[in-house]
Amino acid sequence: MTARSSEGLDVRRRKLLFRAWRRGVREIDLIVGRFADAFIDKFDDASLDDFERLIEVPNAELYAWVTGEAAPAEHDTAVLRQLIGFHTRSGEGSKPQ
Repeated sequence: MTARSSEGLDVRRRKLLFRAWRRGVREIDLIVGRFADAFIDKFDDASLDDFERLIEVPNAELYAWVTGEAAPAEHDTAVLRQLIGFHTRSGEGSKPQ
C-alpha cells in the first residue's frame, strides 16, 4: 500500500495515485504504485495525461514493457521510460543470476 499521503494533492492526482495502487495484480500495484508515490506531485499536465493513459493499459502488457518488451509508439512516452528506469534503479527489475 502507498507510503505517501494524498494530502496536498489535487483531485486528479489523488485519483491517479489511488488507481496506481489498485490495478488488481499485486506485482503491477507495487511497480506502478511506488512510481506514483515518488512522482505524482512532480508531473506537469502533459505527464499526467501520459500517466493516466499508461495506467489504463492491461496489466500483462504494462508488465511486459517494464520488464523489457518494446512498447508501441503511442505508449512509448517519457513517463513510461521514467517508470522503467525507476523500476530498474529500485532493484525490482533485477533478475537473480
